[in-house]
Amino acid sequence: MALSFCNSKATPHLQGVGVKFRGNRGVESVKNLIKKVGIPPLVSSPPESLRRGTWVKLICGASFEDVVDIRNLSLVYTLAGVDCIDCAADASAVGAVNEGIETARDICDLRRPWVMISVNDDEDLHFRKAEFDPEDCPLDCSRPCELVCPANAISIEEEQSDAQVSYGGSVPHKLKGGVITERCYGCGRCFPVCPYDRIRAATYVRDASTTSRLLKRNDVDAVEIHTNGRQTARFEELWDSLGDSMGYLKLVAVSLPYNGDSTLSLMNALYTVMEPRLSLFNLWQLDGRPMSGDIGRGATRESIAFAVCLATARNRPPGFLQLAGGTNAHTVNGLKREGLFRMYSGENSKDKTMVPGLPNSPHALISGIAYGGYARKIVGRVLNSMHSKHGPALIEHHPEYLLEALVEALALVRTVKGYDQFTSK
Repeated sequence: MALSFCNSKATPHLQGVGVKFRGNRGVESVKNLIKKVGIPPLVSSPPESLRRGTWVKLICGASFEDVVDIRNLSLVYTLAGVDCIDCAADASAVGAVNEGIETARDICDLRRPWVMISVNDDEDLHFRKAEFDPEDCPLDCSRPCELVCPANAISIEEEQSDAQVSYGGSVPHKLKGGVITERCYGCGRCFPVCPYDRIRAATYVRDASTTSRLLKRNDVDAVEIHTNGRQTARFEELWDSLGDSMGYLKLVAVSLPYNGDSTLSLMNALYTVMEPRLSLFNLWQLDGRPMSGDIGRGATRESIAFAVCLATARNRPPGFLQLAGGTNAHTVNGLKREGLFRMYSGENSKDKTMVPGLPNSPHALISGIAYGGYARKIVGRVLNSMHSKHGPALIEHHPEYLLEALVEALALVRTVKGYDQFTSK
């Protein structure tokens, strides 16, 4: 049974962080790189990117709440030109995203990406945390959970116990630490590798009233509702609970898995629920293979197959289509092989979907791609290197790392955006 989950983190919001760049030369290198690759500064709004098929979303993680990393990731990917940054429905996470965005815009005059929060209507892989008691772990365990965690969210150390021992006995030791809750985003890789089956999943559902208050802030632009596709009753309950807060937004997205022949009927049923109060853009996130974007070449196949099924479906409900779940550096090439990358609908196309709020001109069958685990991984390597040397630092204070991280982010984002080729020189 899913647990109710509210704004839980005690991690403080990064308030009042001043922008003080250390090393003007390094910052100038960042500005020059952005200028060189031709990132449009004030054009190509998020809706226009959706219409053109050049939309890119960064997924920070629906359960990831490390505010320093979220801030740094948001800064780097704003500089790289993403259209949207998706984060946990948590006030501290939202604040960290916005601080990263505004710091990036202090460096270069770029348009502001939309900020999205993610919620769920029922149990979902994206809304869980790993948990275990390290004192239950044998001292001789090789701790494979630490090795496989992509978020560095597990830390176990041995310490001397406070327990008294009889004369001549050895001082017992125990393990401390465990899961760093704010860093865990529920990927589940630690579950099967535990030799003693001690790791559990704690699932939760985001609180609707807390979500509604977040949506009414002036720094949230969109919401994404994750649904498991089994039935629509919980979705309708959540939609009704959000009520007038939807009027504060620019876009609502629905993330759903592929459910075979029933997928289209589910989408139409969900659209029927939304339509009476749908006065904003809507988007369908095709979650091909959740939590797998940083695994390898084959991870993106299911997401592309999902896109192939829906791209030209006659009875698809209105809304943009965006890939997720297994997306990585191979996704764009996969779409090109299927003839779906920047393929446009037109008067003679079987696709007659009309997009509310945009002219009835041809628009891309696949509007864009969301990158999660893979996007965090390639920039995370740089952040981890910086943190190991300087602690939990703000990346603009170390422009050499910012430049390195931006090169990684641009290499990914440019495959969709079509920026000019570049080097880090």
